[in-house]
Amino acid sequence: MKSINLIELFNIQKILFINIISFCLLGDVLSGDQSGEGSVHLGVLQEWFCIHWWNTHAVAILFIVVFTMLPLVLYRRVELLAKSSAVAVLLAVVFAGICTAMAVVAAVKGQSKSIRMLPQLDDQAAFFNLFTAIPVIVTAFTFHFNVHAIGMELGKPAAMASAVRISLILCALIYFSIGLFGYILFGDSIEADILVNFDEATGSTIGSLLNDTVRLSYALHLMLVFPLLNFSLRSNIDELLFPNKSLLVKDTKRFLCLTFVLLATAYLIAIAIPNIWYFFQFMGSTSAVCIAFIFPGALALRDVHGISSRKDKIIGATMIILALITSTIAISSNLYTLGN
Repeated sequence: MKSINLIELFNIQKILFINIISFCLLGDVLSGDQSGEGSVHLGVLQEWFCIHWWNTHAVAILFIVVFTMLPLVLYRRVELLAKSSAVAVLLAVVFAGICTAMAVVAAVKGQSKSIRMLPQLDDQAAFFNLFTAIPVIVTAFTFHFNVHAIGMELGKPAAMASAVRISLILCALIYFSIGLFGYILFGDSIEADILVNFDEATGSTIGSLLNDTVRLSYALHLMLVFPLLNFSLRSNIDELLFPNKSLLVKDTKRFLCLTFVLLATAYLIAIAIPNIWYFFQFMGSTSAVCIAFIFPGALALRDVHGISSRKDKIIGATMIILALITSTIAISSNLYTLGN
């Protein structure tokens, strides 16, 4: 029971942080960043209509939460989010496709940036900073908590294995294409948040239109993905706090209370701490690493049902050791960077 509660706590932490990150990214796309903590840039709304009170972070995100996200998170079954999730995947493909096309055109015209095949390690700190990329990568592929919920509502639960494989391949292709062609397009000037690069002046109407399309497609993608994440967050919290209650979908009062509280919590934290990298770095180094590597490795080593082979146990032990080492280095490097 304690181990199950621990997994639920890590799931809750990870999904809540992802929801907060989604709000922060939406705020950056729509309202930019003038805080001075990161790269100062304008958002799409501010570029179109100049800076006003109604297109600031707080107001823009609140509008999205009330009129877009709230109606979607009120769905009680995950199968009802199938169409919005499909559109979200399509928008991610559009984002990657435009980025790839722009990089190819720039390369043909000889306007692509010079790139390096290996990272530039000027000192010891630069080497250890490499490990801070691991939390981001781990976070991108750690969404195990949605598998069972979606699988239970499929007409053929056995088809979930194929769905997971296809999802992993598609995600890997999208991440790879954006990373590779984004680097070819922007070179060393690429920002940690590549969306920031797409607010630069291009000197042409088509270039500006493509930049806005990229940013808005990603913003819409986040809006449509959010309800699926919130579904898992709400389910985990309900199971943790009310294990003996009736099913959440049958208790309207409990369902609405959890929904509104979770939305309000994520919104308020995103407004208070708009820098997403605090969440990315520490979440990826803790909860995401545990869910993706440590817990599966521990299950293989414990082998309650006696089904793990020697190879499984070796792989499980290796996963745990590597996860602990990289996570410790990443957390130490992040704390050092924050302290300086």
